Amino acid sequence: METSTSALLFSGLTTVIVIVIAWMLMKVVEWVWLKPKKLEKWLRQQGFSGNSYRFLHGDVKDMAAMRKQATAKPISSVDSHHHHNIVPRIMPFDHHIITIYGKKSFIWSGPTPIINITDPKMIREILFKYDIFQKPKMNPIAKLLVSGMATYEGEQWFKARKIANPAFHNHKLKDMFPSIYCSCNKMISKWKILVSNRNHNSSSHHELDLWPYIQTLTADVISRTAFGSCYEDGRKIFELIKQQFKHFTEVNQFSYIPGWRFLPTAAHKRLRSNYNETRALIKKIINKKEEAIKVGEASNNDDLLGMLIESNCKEIEKDHGKKESGMSIEEVIEECKLFYLAGQETTASLLIWAMVLLCMYPSWQALAREEVFQVFGKDKPKFDHLNRLKLVTKILHETLRLYSPATVITRATYKEIKLGEVSIPPGILVSMPILMVHHDHEYWGDDAEEFNPDRFSHGVSKASSNNEVSFFPFSWGPRICIGQNFALMEAKLALAMILQNFSFELSPDYVHAPTVGITIQPQYGAHLILHNI
Repeated sequence: METSTSALLFSGLTTVIVIVIAWMLMKVVEWVWLKPKKLEKWLRQQGFSGNSYRFLHGDVKDMAAMRKQATAKPISSVDSHHHHNIVPRIMPFDHHIITIYGKKSFIWSGPTPIINITDPKMIREILFKYDIFQKPKMNPIAKLLVSGMATYEGEQWFKARKIANPAFHNHKLKDMFPSIYCSCNKMISKWKILVSNRNHNSSSHHELDLWPYIQTLTADVISRTAFGSCYEDGRKIFELIKQQFKHFTEVNQFSYIPGWRFLPTAAHKRLRSNYNETRALIKKIINKKEEAIKVGEASNNDDLLGMLIESNCKEIEKDHGKKESGMSIEEVIEECKLFYLAGQETTASLLIWAMVLLCMYPSWQALAREEVFQVFGKDKPKFDHLNRLKLVTKILHETLRLYSPATVITRATYKEIKLGEVSIPPGILVSMPILMVHHDHEYWGDDAEEFNPDRFSHGVSKASSNNEVSFFPFSWGPRICIGQNFALMEAKLALAMILQNFSFELSPDYVHAPTVGITIQPQYGAHLILHNI
């Protein structure tokens, strides 16, 4: 009798295990084959074209191969009128697919299809309807890099945006201005010493790779403005975040393989170790800041962290002390990390390409310097006068158009959505390739690949041939980058101070090779020759 009962239990357990395994296998088959093929059929019926789905990896292997091939050699000549045609180098696979299949095309990121949307009217609709077209869900590995407001949705995003927004009001930016000036002046002083020492008895000029200096400048600015007197600790955090991006890039190329993120590889271990160390450092700074505020040794609004703490406390007080109305310590940590990653990289990319472009077009450099001297002379720049730099602003906008720091914005569909005349099913990613739209001749004319700041003479909205969203380096709509004005203020001040003190030209060693890191960066550095003024 006992044997019979045991046999029945074993048989029942075996049946359950078989059913569970069969169910899991069915789910895997649906994920890696049935669903992608169903979505592919739907997309083709909607008029989209692309490669046929290939089991599990889709187009990922081709993407990696084309990216490697594209970065193997620089753009042929900086003297060519078309040397700003960087899309084939920065987004080689996307460019390849659109060239073959047209703008209404799709690519495969593993088993997930991504459709390209380059129509400014559709881009406007997607970015405006941020509650429908949402950020793709972050994979757990990406969360080890950074999350924060840029990745949140719904109430969590609204709360974070509301709390952080006061820190970027104009009067707060004015309060940060002296810290930014201090960082810029520090870099300028270093350059002056280098130029003078190199040519003490001859003409004052010196060749430098300016890219590391610009990166150090923007890291220093973020450290000072985010953490105030704790900016030395901030630098350590920045180094960790830079390392984290490298580890993430290494790991993410295999993210389409099921279970890959659970493997205890060296890169995975480094990601988790860096993540924990970064959080511990930021938490230490936050605790130090809160203690200093309590004992009256620091203002609670003299840096970004202080302003976040102040705004957070006000939100909690408004809701009668309910802590859930404000940010948790974890969310404050992520906002600090995001400010570091996005703020430093974006401004560094904008500044270095602006300088390279002004080397390539010396007449524009001369005009920009003339404007800076008209506004400031040789005096220390003033915050209230930055808006008078109309030509410098046009140059920065044209730099953002040609060398947009971010290359693409991606959104996800979680239910069937009508976009224009197209019906988009759930389970598809929508890609808005910023760089492609910024270089599109249809919207920017025959000189789309040329440097022409005058196209922005009547403002951003009238720069292209349409009044839709064809210029969106900081995204657009309700979710436009909260730090946009901060980045432009920093870039204006830095560029104005550089123009006040130096003229610059490309070195014979300069190699024009834009590449994608966190942003678009010079692959082999930016070797320029500086001349003291």
